[in-house]
Amino acid sequence: MTDMFDAGERLDAEQLAALQLERLRATLEHAYTRVPHYRAAFDKAGVRPEDCRTLADLARFPFTAKADLRDNYPFGMFAVERAEIRRIHASSGTTGRPTVVGYTERDLDVWADVVARSIRAAGGRPGQIVHVAYGYGLFTGGLGAHYGAERLGCTVVPASGGMTARQVQLIQDFRPEVIMVTPSYMLTLLDEFERQGIDPRSTSLKTGIFGAEPWTEQMRAEIEERFAIDAVDIYGLSEVMGPGVAQECVETKDGLHIWEDHFYPEVVDPLTGEVLPDGEQGELVFTSLTKEAMPVIRYRTRDLTRLLPGTARVFRRMEKITGRSDDMVILRGVNLFPTQIEEIVLRTPGVAPHFQLRLTREGRLDALTVRAEARADATGDERTAAAHAIAQAVKDGVGVSVRVEIVDPETLERSVGKIRRIVDERD
Repeated sequence: MTDMFDAGERLDAEQLAALQLERLRATLEHAYTRVPHYRAAFDKAGVRPEDCRTLADLARFPFTAKADLRDNYPFGMFAVERAEIRRIHASSGTTGRPTVVGYTERDLDVWADVVARSIRAAGGRPGQIVHVAYGYGLFTGGLGAHYGAERLGCTVVPASGGMTARQVQLIQDFRPEVIMVTPSYMLTLLDEFERQGIDPRSTSLKTGIFGAEPWTEQMRAEIEERFAIDAVDIYGLSEVMGPGVAQECVETKDGLHIWEDHFYPEVVDPLTGEVLPDGEQGELVFTSLTKEAMPVIRYRTRDLTRLLPGTARVFRRMEKITGRSDDMVILRGVNLFPTQIEEIVLRTPGVAPHFQLRLTREGRLDALTVRAEARADATGDERTAAAHAIAQAVKDGVGVSVRVEIVDPETLERSVGKIRRIVDERD
């Protein structure tokens, strides 16, 4: 197995810390001298790049938020001349201006390297066929996975998202060993296999690398059982790089090892911004260590997790994302995350792993309806029992009363990317 590691994966703790500090100091200098936003932010906070003498000194530097990227739209956060940019990606911009990210040629090489490292850690090997069903285009998922798989020496099927029946045909005909896709769309593919009368366990797939949205251990168990594959988590976000920032190792499946030679993690209190010790849950913050085109300093991801010691690698692990500070629902004073409902739905007999949360306002109070699909063979009595079981489990486990609707199979909107779990119909 050691022969499969690259140079970064062979670092010991002391070597890693030295490399991180060297790269961090260079990144702070690069950002300060080349990006007006960072020069102004550092000056306002009263810090200069040379004030970072240890890794702990990073806490003295200001955070970067998504609003900063939008305020500098489109290219104001770039630290190189525009002519040095080889690729541009952007978010959908559904909540305002899109966030734009750029990559130099070296950035693209690093990105391919860390995704190749991630696929290898997930169990993929050179020569295998990788079916990429992440979306291509401005979204970083498809192209990030694509070039990483090619860098590892795999054969890539650039299926992108959508055309679900055709995806099933390609998997049947091309016989890939690895699939890279969002977990919610993997469940959509599962439905299509079964609709066509194909046993999902009979496919050539051995490994599923799932990311771009939070998913639970219950969903992992569902996918692994029904597809007979290893299901592992990959993490990334466009503002930091794209997929390949962290990866779960197939031999342990105990959280995602952060590739800390390229991305320095912190976990902070979401309200105060105070850096929390490893092991405590809070908001994940990243500082890039090797990006040329668009370095990011203490970027607040809004993802909630905690940092743990490394196991399969020397790098620290992050727990699977339990939710985001900005997708938390506060219902009558109770904090609720979609992943909490997902755990309940997936362990309830008679319902499929497809659900949606509908928020409404009744008078002065907010109300939540959980809409879950019945399994195709569920009887009327089983649907009634499932609705009661979900409502009771939410009441017992989360501490809030909800309505539950069990709807017919294939009634809820299917996702070809990140699923829309929450429909907010409040004024």
